[in-house]
Amino acid sequence: MEKRTLGTSDVQITPILMGTWQAGKRMWVGIEDADSIKAIRAAFEAGITTIDTAEVYGEGHSERIVAEALSDVRERVEYATKVFANHLKYDQVIAACDRSLKNLKTDYIDLYQIHWPSGAFNSEIVPIEETMSALNLLKEQGKIRAIGVSNFSGAQLAQAAQYGRIDSLQPPYSLFWRQVDKDAKPYCIENNISILAYSPLAQGLLTGKFTPGQKFAPEDNRSKNKLFQGENFERAQQALDKLRPIAERHNSTLAQLALAWVIAQPQTNAIAGARYPEQATDNAQAADIKLYPDEIAQIDAIGRIVTDHLDDSSVMWNW
Repeated sequence: MEKRTLGTSDVQITPILMGTWQAGKRMWVGIEDADSIKAIRAAFEAGITTIDTAEVYGEGHSERIVAEALSDVRERVEYATKVFANHLKYDQVIAACDRSLKNLKTDYIDLYQIHWPSGAFNSEIVPIEETMSALNLLKEQGKIRAIGVSNFSGAQLAQAAQYGRIDSLQPPYSLFWRQVDKDAKPYCIENNISILAYSPLAQGLLTGKFTPGQKFAPEDNRSKNKLFQGENFERAQQALDKLRPIAERHNSTLAQLALAWVIAQPQTNAIAGARYPEQATDNAQAADIKLYPDEIAQIDAIGRIVTDHLDDSSVMWNW
């Protein structure tokens, strides 16, 4: 898989990244560590070398699973992890990074990201200047190679960038969820900031495997996902029906087509999670699909069947 440069850093990433929220187990159902390890390893063997995790995914469990899967090939992979909104004071950032380094069994993190802005989930408000000063120190020390932010608005991103180089933004972004197009994406393009799209398959909705009447367990985060509810879900089914012939033309699955569309957007890469090895391998193959400009426009229009009816909230869940 041909790599891309992360922002203006010297970090090279794959256009498809392996997402590991599910490996943390918390807020997911039916996840087994052995499956997670096999899936992460399968992603690597299929050419996905950039792995995204976070301290909050199972309180470090996801990070430890990543290390178990990839420690023997550490020099051939890129680790991206995140510090949560409740650890954004100077000393807390330093301590959180050290914990993540220990969990990942490594002495450096390729991309270290602020997971949510200060104040999210009722966390204490911390000036972005304080958080960035800690991140800049970690970068100077060589503990991290690049700084990124996640779930930041365009205004929050621009403010953070006043205090240090930001090389990536991680927003929710898929054919069915596109608020970043109107908000932060123009800023990212202008300032050469890589976009790392999370939930690029709309938490599995774009795979086409969920039928009307789908019910999730209350502890499954998707039970709160707005796209799986009411008219949003019905519109998604209409859009999927229109996408199927395009996927067939490329001899691809709906999921692969949806990922190919995301990574065809300017400066945009896709973080795709996988429970099982076969899913990780399938995700990797999306990088081989070449979409023509007229197809990208056609897919874009189909996605708007869903997105034109959404409000401007950037949060995909009714939390």
